[in-house]
Amino acid sequence: MDKFADIRPYNNAEVPQVLQRLLGDAEFIEAISRLKFKDAGNLLRALLRPVVRWALKRELKGVADVKALQTVIERYMSAMIEDATSGFTVSGLEYLQPGQAYALMSNHRDITLDPAFTNYALFNNQRDTVRIAIGDNLLTKPYVSDLMRLNKSFIVKRSAKGPRQILKAYRDLSAYILHSVVEEGESIWIAQREGRAKDGVDRTEPAIIKMLAMSQDKQTQSFAEYIQTLKIVPVSISYELDPCDGLKAAELAALAETGSYEKAEDEDVASIAAGIAGDKGQVHVAFGEPLSQPLDSPEAVAAALDKAIIGNYALHDTNIYAYHRLYGAEAPLPVDTTIISGSCSEQQFHARIDALPASHRDVALGIYANAIVSKLNQQSAEEPAGLAD
Repeated sequence: MDKFADIRPYNNAEVPQVLQRLLGDAEFIEAISRLKFKDAGNLLRALLRPVVRWALKRELKGVADVKALQTVIERYMSAMIEDATSGFTVSGLEYLQPGQAYALMSNHRDITLDPAFTNYALFNNQRDTVRIAIGDNLLTKPYVSDLMRLNKSFIVKRSAKGPRQILKAYRDLSAYILHSVVEEGESIWIAQREGRAKDGVDRTEPAIIKMLAMSQDKQTQSFAEYIQTLKIVPVSISYELDPCDGLKAAELAALAETGSYEKAEDEDVASIAAGIAGDKGQVHVAFGEPLSQPLDSPEAVAAALDKAIIGNYALHDTNIYAYHRLYGAEAPLPVDTTIISGSCSEQQFHARIDALPASHRDVALGIYANAIVSKLNQQSAEEPAGLAD
């Protein structure tokens, strides 16, 4: 009996059948048609749908397993990197031993691109890709769920209602992660928190660690021993430009002004599209050393992850532009940290911020500046304080 059938990624044997289902899904073909021909009218797109289906069928011919599908996906990622970034770099791969499975825990800035860039870095360096935790709140259509699970995503049931359902969902998720890493030897990717760090403050939620520990056998393992079996690796991803900075600033400003914010229908989908298509400037993924020291509580694990994720986070010039605009040109910068020069000039960055409503500008600046504030707080060994709104 496949006890993880409702949340696990599709396996190789299931790939051909799921691809056939997708090619026969009218909503999926329409979605691809809109993506390919976004400036076309409804009538023209309707006429082009058979062509789109034929082209997809041709491209997917011979794809019979997950790795072959990811080879196709890699071509699209390469094209996106070419069109919507000014460069992509990676560090820390030497910490990952080939053939060893890990639980990668990453900061979270973009809904889909954080794990996508992580997998791209691994795939293009001849490493096994990871299975990706994705909330079922994003799987709004059956074809979206199929696409994600074909690409090694496993489902986090955030829609579970009631204490019993929620507890079962977390236990199943914890058991699946342990099963994947320890029994199947397949690495996983999970964000350090639920939801994006929209304010640019990367912090690990101890609740995520508590979820991971639900599968601990307390009779045979201490908490620290169990955590070490997962081989947790901190991952830091940084973007020179955040395509969703204006959207995030609007949400954060509304929360500050009114205390509430209600998402529009399909707002997450719009954020995904903006993240993929928008200019991201330079992008860097930093893999850290696996956590190896004994850590005897969820809070201790979270603190160790924060130290590594913030410490390994590569700054961009845009972080410095924002920090100096908020705190003054003489405000001190972190020492011994990687700074990547990108394609956005200081003048261009300030013009980008000034194009936002006046009440959103300091909030948007904080999205960029808080990476520096976090590093300074860490370097001074102080409690995080004084972060920009």
